[in-house]
Amino acid sequence: MKVFKFGGASINSVKAIKNVASILVKEGAENCLVVISAMGKMTNAFEKIIDAYITNNKEKLFEFIDFTTDYHIQIIKNLFSENHEIHQKVTLLYGQLIHFLTQNNSHEYDFLYDQIVCYGELLSSTIVSDYLNEVGVNNTWEDARKLIITDTTYRDASVNWEATEKRIKTKVDTSKITLVQGFIAGDLNGNTTTLGREGSDFTAGIFAYCLDAESLTIWKDVLGVLNADPREFKDTKLLERISYEETIEMAFYGASVIHPKTIKPIQNKKIPLVVRSFNNLNSQGTKVTNEVDMHPHIPCYIVKKNQVLVSIASLDFSFIVEENISDIFKLFHKYQLKVNLIQNSAISFSVCVDNNLNHFDSFFNEIKNRYKVSFTKNVDLFTVRHFTENSLSEIYNLGTSLLSQINKNTAQIIIQKE
Repeated sequence: MKVFKFGGASINSVKAIKNVASILVKEGAENCLVVISAMGKMTNAFEKIIDAYITNNKEKLFEFIDFTTDYHIQIIKNLFSENHEIHQKVTLLYGQLIHFLTQNNSHEYDFLYDQIVCYGELLSSTIVSDYLNEVGVNNTWEDARKLIITDTTYRDASVNWEATEKRIKTKVDTSKITLVQGFIAGDLNGNTTTLGREGSDFTAGIFAYCLDAESLTIWKDVLGVLNADPREFKDTKLLERISYEETIEMAFYGASVIHPKTIKPIQNKKIPLVVRSFNNLNSQGTKVTNEVDMHPHIPCYIVKKNQVLVSIASLDFSFIVEENISDIFKLFHKYQLKVNLIQNSAISFSVCVDNNLNHFDSFFNEIKNRYKVSFTKNVDLFTVRHFTENSLSEIYNLGTSLLSQINKNTAQIIIQKE
């Protein structure tokens, strides 16, 4: 049993969807579980629907719904005949979305987010599944929301592993191709949850673990795991072989190729992870195993944007001690602010946090009466693994360094660009 994961870039067009079918045939994936993300930038498009709904902007709401509808209809028009049942399936999914929007009484953003954004994956997986069946790559479509069971922490749910493993082993036929959605899951109340942005990789890791898969392959628009994001750095190089430990380190610091939660479940069962290019099947990509050595051994660059550098001090200039730190971290957890760097002195405590969920202002309003707080928004956090002097100079030249922290293998530098 193999697990394949195809991200949005790999199914963003008619040509790309046809390529997925070719890959499955070429790779001999008769008994494979296939994880499908939302197409292209559809997650962003559904987020616009959510924002328009929250602000009660009906004109924009229907404009954004029409945009996503037209996108998917254009895809299916070029893949299927006019009388194919996929047209009815897509219409039904949009009918379910409209029904939710008209019947919903909740004003909780994170809950609404998960109930609406999931339609990106439901639409893409339905279209890809029907197309594969149409061209003879027979598969069974399953709803991941009924297989992966989580708590009710919307937008970043925690997996109930016992319930999830039981359902997956009961429902998935490992002798055939099964197609599921990435990113989305469900709680015991029947509501949709999500596993964190870009969580489709984690979905693949969950299924690989529960099915004792032979391997997990993540198909990307790059050759494999590179030593830097090619959108941010020039002259990137392919890492042909890295260890689970190194991959976890890179993912923890924010490497975008693999979701941070993906590695742990497959490491527990020593399931190899392969990251390959869907555009170049001749490349073997990157293999992630228990091996210690990274090849080639070169500096690896990671950048996290939309960060906030926060400095927290006591109001009376007393020491920041364990009790204060515990109090502060409870607030980070409450407002889902992921801490990416910590540096403390006797009377102050500095952290760099993600503000991807836009909860920082709420955090600040609660903490400002207890502590003296200053912050700088929109900074970039650069992490360099296996750094050299030259590699650090490259980062310092990008802007003003606000804070740096260096240990044996890793350097972290917060840059405010001019």
